[in-house]
Amino acid sequence: MTDVLMNGLIFLATLILLIRASREEGHWAPKKLKKTFRYYTCQSNALCAVSALVMMIALLVGEEHHWVWILKYVGTASVTVTMLTVFLFLAPSVGKGWYDVLLKGPPNLFMHLITPLAAILSFCLLEKREMSFACSLWGLLPIVLYGPLYIYRILYAKEGKRWDDFYGFNKQGKWPLAYCFMLAGTFGICMLFMLSQNV
Repeated sequence: MTDVLMNGLIFLATLILLIRASREEGHWAPKKLKKTFRYYTCQSNALCAVSALVMMIALLVGEEHHWVWILKYVGTASVTVTMLTVFLFLAPSVGKGWYDVLLKGPPNLFMHLITPLAAILSFCLLEKREMSFACSLWGLLPIVLYGPLYIYRILYAKEGKRWDDFYGFNKQGKWPLAYCFMLAGTFGICMLFMLSQNV
């Protein structure tokens, strides 16, 4: 029941934050939500919330299929990347006052810290099962997909549809190095999850 509760809270908290992000001055603002979804933070938390919902339903009906567990793993890995990127890359880049920029307010606090921690705890402590090396590589999928999208949007998209380099991954034109670093870091996260499942 603890796992059901944790997954339910992950889903509910994220849903509330996304609903808040879709409103502006008391009215629905789909364009605002669309803009919010350009961030990996939002995409990873939405994925984690969906995976938590599916896991919660599976636990309630007593049919936790392997694909449900893999989906929860991918969602957990994706928000773990978000959390570690915030603390290991973005915080040093922002410098003094990074807390106000990255953790202040419910959206930042939950999406950058609380939700990732809740997902990690539920997956590693309450949903443990043996994980193979091949299975662990599923955790790379969100970064493998988001990386090319981000590079296309900041460099090659048409004017008006181009994104700012809000993560700073293309400083001095070094996006290939940044992308390789993100892949390597995510691979390391996947290996740690595999270890946590198999000990």
